[in-house]
Amino acid sequence: MHPTHQQLSIQAAILTVSDTRTKADDRSGQRIHSLLQEASFDIIDYQLTKDEPPSILHYIQQWCAHPDINTIIVTGGTGFTPRDQTYDTIVPLFDKEMTGFGELFRILSYEEIGPKAMFSRATAGSCQQTAIYLLPGSTNAVTLAMTKLINPTVQHFVGELNRL
Repeated sequence: MHPTHQQLSIQAAILTVSDTRTKADDRSGQRIHSLLQEASFDIIDYQLTKDEPPSILHYIQQWCAHPDINTIIVTGGTGFTPRDQTYDTIVPLFDKEMTGFGELFRILSYEEIGPKAMFSRATAGSCQQTAIYLLPGSTNAVTLAMTKLINPTVQHFVGELNRL
């Protein structure tokens, strides 16, 4: 019998990567926070950082090693501008990449915004038994990813990462 992991506790950290946002105007990070709370998941930490690899790495590595965090959701820095460093900084840390997440996200996003969806490098993967999601900085994109993909499956993802 395949376990469903529906009772698994989700303890998340949220990282907004932006050169301009503050916690007061970080609508995407706030949206992730509220959707996690609505799903009765715990938020252990919520931070903002500039789009600089050392700063991004600091949070991701610290949270992957944290025994009380099993999920990390990052918003921002997944596009193609020269300042978009999130994907290139975090993906090399993955033990495994969940390519289907990005594929499904772009399909769903295409239905909303058309061919510009292909410019997103949204993805997910695991690092040290921690589920990590990389999302665009748009509030609409965050809402789509959280409601259609992450909240319905994150318990299963975390459960699979901790199966022996």
